[in-house]
Amino acid sequence: MADGTQQDGDIVIGGGAPPQPADLNLLRTFLAVYRSGSFTAAAPLLGLSQPTVTAQIRALEQQTGRALFTRLPRGVEPTHLAHDLAGHIAGPLDALASLGGRDTVLTGRTTPVHLAGPAEFLCARALPALAPLIAEGVRLRITMGLTDPLLEALRAGHHDLVIATRRPGGRTLTSLPLADEDYVLVASPDWARRVGECLAADGPCAAIRDVPLITYAEDLPIARRYWRNVFGKRLTAQAAVTVPDLRGAVSAVAAGAGYSVLPRYLCQDELTSGGLVLLHEPEEPPLNTLFLVQRPGADANPDVPRVRERLQRAARTW
Repeated sequence: MADGTQQDGDIVIGGGAPPQPADLNLLRTFLAVYRSGSFTAAAPLLGLSQPTVTAQIRALEQQTGRALFTRLPRGVEPTHLAHDLAGHIAGPLDALASLGGRDTVLTGRTTPVHLAGPAEFLCARALPALAPLIAEGVRLRITMGLTDPLLEALRAGHHDLVIATRRPGGRTLTSLPLADEDYVLVASPDWARRVGECLAADGPCAAIRDVPLITYAEDLPIARRYWRNVFGKRLTAQAAVTVPDLRGAVSAVAAGAGYSVLPRYLCQDELTSGGLVLLHEPEEPPLNTLFLVQRPGADANPDVPRVRERLQRAARTW
């Protein structure tokens, strides 16, 4: 207003007089940096260069007269003022983004949901669970890979949701437990018969000493964990075959290549049909919890919560 009176709805910053409403572009940039944890990660979210993001944060800090972020070797740490400011503006800006992000009225479509996670889990569990949403118009873009690089890409704004094999650190990402996967020690029926007497007399560690090991990676991550948690021993075997997709390990073991430690859900059909045989049944099989991790601000796309809720509902039966 001409007389400098604050209008309802203005977000006012700075301690000088008269107060000035904050530039929405600066506030959007601030919120992206606050949520992503760095200027570099915020830049692609905003479609800006990193120097532009830095310049806009400096401009906002000049308006407030106080620092909003503490610069760290990797990223930034919000100050108390930044936490207060984010608390005031996050809701209104997310609501604006939600309105602006919908193109349903013009095209009948919304922005695709970018979902990432382990290839095996996405194919065996997530995609079948999400199939009904596709018929309702939800669009998906799927990326498969390992948890650490996928979480880095999530922070950089390349994904909306990541199914992670561990809970991410820090406060910028929201994560919820999605499902537990338990591991089983399996081989083909032929190998099970060949080591049957030794299994009964000496136990699985000794019985399968000379059986080829089929595993996910050279460092035997799943098998080593099974040996440590179930047998209390260090696994000293070397892999006969490494295949960076556990579905390939299932196929190789079922075909008689050797033994492996696999997620039960991935080989349940083969166990039911007799194509694979359990070599050991511990009272408490090793478990690994999968987490559903969401990028801050992803709910601006209305289909993101639909995908998230569908996965959470389906996971109750997994």
